[in-house]
Amino acid sequence: MEMTSTQNTTQAQNYRFQFFGKGSEFFSIMIVNWLLTLITLGIYYPWARAKRLKYIFGQTALNDERFNFAGTGKEMFRGFIKVILFYIVIMAVYILLVLQQKPFMAFLAIVFLMASFFALYPLIVHGAFRYRMSRTSYRGIRFGYRGNRTELIKNCIKWSLLTIVTFGIYGAWMSMNVRRYTHQNIRYGNVEFNNASDGGAWFIINLKGTLLTLVTLGIYSFWWQRNMFNYYIDCISMQKGEQKIQCHSTATGGGFFKLMVVNMLITVFTLGFGVAWAQMRTQRFIWNNIKMEGDINLDEIHQTEAEYTNAFGEDAMDFFEIDLA
Repeated sequence: MEMTSTQNTTQAQNYRFQFFGKGSEFFSIMIVNWLLTLITLGIYYPWARAKRLKYIFGQTALNDERFNFAGTGKEMFRGFIKVILFYIVIMAVYILLVLQQKPFMAFLAIVFLMASFFALYPLIVHGAFRYRMSRTSYRGIRFGYRGNRTELIKNCIKWSLLTIVTFGIYGAWMSMNVRRYTHQNIRYGNVEFNNASDGGAWFIINLKGTLLTLVTLGIYSFWWQRNMFNYYIDCISMQKGEQKIQCHSTATGGGFFKLMVVNMLITVFTLGFGVAWAQMRTQRFIWNNIKMEGDINLDEIHQTEAEYTNAFGEDAMDFFEIDLA
């Protein structure tokens, strides 16, 4: 009897992250950046940030092929100027209200400052994702961000009001809603990103982390960091037609303990000069603990995304210390 079978063309692919950054190389970049930023009274900062990102991206590899960041200091400088102007206007209005020396005006000044941040937040996030993704590529194919600014603004207003009404409790849901929305609008060529983050799960992780960290006098904080990192990574997936990649974290509490304690010792005993080595150790730890499993063939991905050079969101994110996660 002759038996026939159909061969499954969908095969599991091999994905392996590596990070090649060296503390000595990054230290050289940091020293030059610090000196030039100091000499130019801060004007060089956008170029410093571009060099730092270009190095970190260039030292990160997937399957032995490195990522590339094409952002430039000139692009970031234009964004930097816009951020400074926005900040000056906001602070000028705030100071003028405070100088009225009336209780109601002082209250109004605080409300204005908070409202300004809430209003800027979705603009910053949208702009940062759009710029960062557009200027990042792998194997010559750009990433992209297709989020709608108006939609994100409306959502953030709703989520912010719910956070205020619930005295901050809804903040966990807002954080995950923003993360889910932005990630679901990321593209790598014709590959779509997805994120399954849930505010309830994030709230429990942080509630548990806070309580156990207090009870253990800080010891549990490393496992709290592990839980947050694992949740971030485990919720990420990618889709290309019927093909899919799922991300997994292999980080442990012990691993975070060793990373953070050694980084602290390196930084303290080198009087701060060892921060470059600490940052490279952190990057290596992150990428070594991200695993991907799936069947998307990287050779079959083609370019679909356009370039975008407005770096306002990127600079504002750094200026206001907002994490692009």
